[in-house]
Amino acid sequence: MAAPKYLKRYFKVRRNEMPALFKITERIPVQFDSGMQLEKLRKIHMQEIEEYRKLRENLELEAANALACTDPSDRLMLLTEVFLELPKASPSLLDLKVAIVDRIMEKCHCCGWRCGVNRKAGEKGFCRLTDFSNYASEFLHMGEEPELVPSHTIFFTGCTFGCIYCQNWDISTCPEDGTLIEPRKLAKLIDLRRMHGARNINFVTPTPHVHTVLKIIREISVNTPVVWNSNMYHSPEIAEILEGVVDVYLGDFKYGNDVCAQKYSKIKNYLEIVQPNFEFAYRTAEILLRHLVLPGHLECCTKPIAEWVAKNIPHIRFNLMFQYRPCYRAMEYPELGRRLTPEEEVRAIDIVKEAGIEYLLI
Repeated sequence: MAAPKYLKRYFKVRRNEMPALFKITERIPVQFDSGMQLEKLRKIHMQEIEEYRKLRENLELEAANALACTDPSDRLMLLTEVFLELPKASPSLLDLKVAIVDRIMEKCHCCGWRCGVNRKAGEKGFCRLTDFSNYASEFLHMGEEPELVPSHTIFFTGCTFGCIYCQNWDISTCPEDGTLIEPRKLAKLIDLRRMHGARNINFVTPTPHVHTVLKIIREISVNTPVVWNSNMYHSPEIAEILEGVVDVYLGDFKYGNDVCAQKYSKIKNYLEIVQPNFEFAYRTAEILLRHLVLPGHLECCTKPIAEWVAKNIPHIRFNLMFQYRPCYRAMEYPELGRRLTPEEEVRAIDIVKEAGIEYLLI
């Protein structure tokens, strides 16, 4: 089997040939007081993330040397030494990340809306969530991209978007529904799913639940890649926190302009927020980018997205998706009240080819 061109580190983590990024972060000792001001905590984080980067570089070099061994038993022994040489720290950089997001929740700016509400006090912003987190389902998903399946997928309720064509509208519009998450209990289930063949843990619509996601990850025992299945509309402060936690960003890039984003997903400043997040993800992790082609939106959305990706984040896995169907409130917008035509599908493929991007069709 040919070596993967993209997501190379992900495949190594999946095979337990490399530690997941959170396994590195939880080994960085950090001294802090959770009662500190938010900016002080962020300053400490900025300093300690440099230690994480150094340790990551050293561990990856050691892992590469171990993998160069020709004897399988020696290789396994060396890899085990790489993983276990450093004990978990207490408190760790991962604990600091949890503390920072906990403070952010008091004046919430987890996403691009920056509502500023105190979710810990029961106030609600655009996502209509307080500090609780529910999940609608968790299972071994066989319908994701081939690199991911079987993927242990956890669908959170609620969303930071208001897409009029949302295929999961029953989940996204009802944040109070579902099963209340107990981080330690769910982490043990993640451990079990990994042992039963899951190739990753896949958090779907995680942005308004980042405080819960971090607490879950902190309790995970197994080595597993973390997939952030997201619309990429998180704030710069949350982007900083996700470094050293997320291995793969399974990111939706929906629109090529702010007008379409406002009209169909009810969001503001779309490109100003999403593009820098993709660039930051490109520097700090790996990306599997999804673009759902919308009928009638090839020139205004598909084309500028493909051109931007080719220029700014070219070495990624690009998934061109033709699964659009009018649902939820889409019939209120006649231009989106139909499926793609065969001609539109061909045109979308040509656009991506012309941009020079290697793409995947599902």
